[in-house]
Amino acid sequence: MEGEKVALLLVTFLCSSYAYEVSVSCMMAYDEGGASAVFNSPECQLWDFSTAIKNGTDNCLVATHQGRRKYQEDRMTCYPRVTVPVLGEDGVEEASVGIAAVFDGHGGKEASEMASQKFFDYFLLHVVFNTYKNLFSHSKEHEEAGQNSLKFKVDDESTLGILEKALLRTIQDIDSEFTQEALKNDYISGSTAIVVLWMNGQILVGNLGDSKALICSRKTHFDQENEGDLITRLQAEELTKDHHPDRDDEKARIEAAGGVVLVVGVPRVNGILAVSRSIGDIRLKRYGVIAEPEVTGWRRLSTEDWYVVIGSDGIFERMSPQDVCDNLHDGHGKENKTSIDSSSCPSSLADCIVHNAFSKGSGDNLSVIVIPLRQESPSLEHKQQI
Repeated sequence: MEGEKVALLLVTFLCSSYAYEVSVSCMMAYDEGGASAVFNSPECQLWDFSTAIKNGTDNCLVATHQGRRKYQEDRMTCYPRVTVPVLGEDGVEEASVGIAAVFDGHGGKEASEMASQKFFDYFLLHVVFNTYKNLFSHSKEHEEAGQNSLKFKVDDESTLGILEKALLRTIQDIDSEFTQEALKNDYISGSTAIVVLWMNGQILVGNLGDSKALICSRKTHFDQENEGDLITRLQAEELTKDHHPDRDDEKARIEAAGGVVLVVGVPRVNGILAVSRSIGDIRLKRYGVIAEPEVTGWRRLSTEDWYVVIGSDGIFERMSPQDVCDNLHDGHGKENKTSIDSSSCPSSLADCIVHNAFSKGSGDNLSVIVIPLRQESPSLEHKQQI
């Protein structure tokens, strides 16, 4: 009886949001082959997560530019409000999560294209299946304890853990699927990946490669050069560490796998690849290049955090993280315009960053996502919690 009740709770939730249920045969396909197996299995119904997206891409400020390259290999995705299943005290409930990602391709667009096209569906599928597993596990514990009421012990940690696991599994599945495509079609391309999730005032970052995520936080301090006046600025804090081949831990893994780090302009794996973690790059996987994201712990946002910024490495070729935050501060019409050419800056804050990186001489593709955490200008005293 309890098992039937669990199934009913899950199906009811899925019918209200996605209109699909998790069958036993489909769960078996998932356990054997992950997300790609579910989407390709005749045992599973077609999954369409488009109804989980609420309010489109509102609150995602996005800009991209081919720059001085012959091809545009950057890809992005951003959905600030996505309905996901979470385990509540009475069963499966709905919650909202934000998802943003930048994929910086190299050697071709194939890897970044696949990653951007599949990330959203694969991530949501992993969340659904792992929530189901948690539901089933809790139900089984109740049965073994002989409890009549179906109440679940849940907390933010279990929900956030499922989201983190879904991120890791999604990148793993995309890399595995792209590997098969690359072998079949002789692709040599690869892609970095940086993903930001936010939920209930907390944020998680998963990164592989050399794109960056940062937070711009409002800081007020005395200006010693201007008679001690109080000034407010947006201070940058990097949330990621680049995966360059000469980083001690990355270099150790590469050399243990039989690879070498050679400087050809910049440090490169076997003198070829300038990052040590990526999706694809199948010819270098045997030499220690991996597709495992480095994940930060969930971090609670403060009332002084104003923007989350995700950018491909082309943005940071000529701009520091602090330059980016200065652009966002100045983009609100501040008097200090020393770090920004306001006459050529478009109205969008994301466009502002891209145009300034290009004007400063960046030679790479340029892509950035700016996620505002507050509705008003950072110069205002009133603060609004997200």
